[in-house]
Amino acid sequence: MPSTVEMPPLEISDAALVKLKETVKNEGVDLANTYLRVAVVPGGCSGLSYELGWDTARSEADAHFEVGDLHVLVDPRSAAYLDGTVLKFTDGLEGKGFHFDNPQAVRNCACGESFGL
Repeated sequence: MPSTVEMPPLEISDAALVKLKETVKNEGVDLANTYLRVAVVPGGCSGLSYELGWDTARSEADAHFEVGDLHVLVDPRSAAYLDGTVLKFTDGLEGKGFHFDNPQAVRNCACGESFGL
């Protein structure tokens, strides 16, 4: 398999990392053979949506990077959309959950689940 990328296509904030580690523990995810996959897929009211999920398969084309003991995968097409993005977790009045702060997005839907370029 290819080595870890030097410049990850996105950053994971400290708050998001804490919540991801809680999720790993709560869901019993085995980090020895499971990756966090971050992707951009067609859909949503603004044209593109973000996906976060666990994956046990790694493609040679995937960007791979580590944040603590968490291994993260991003496919090449998604990496282009995610360049400069920060994955954040908020737990406040404006909404609880994971949010993507993407400097490339020129429009976002009201719910924050999709974006357009």
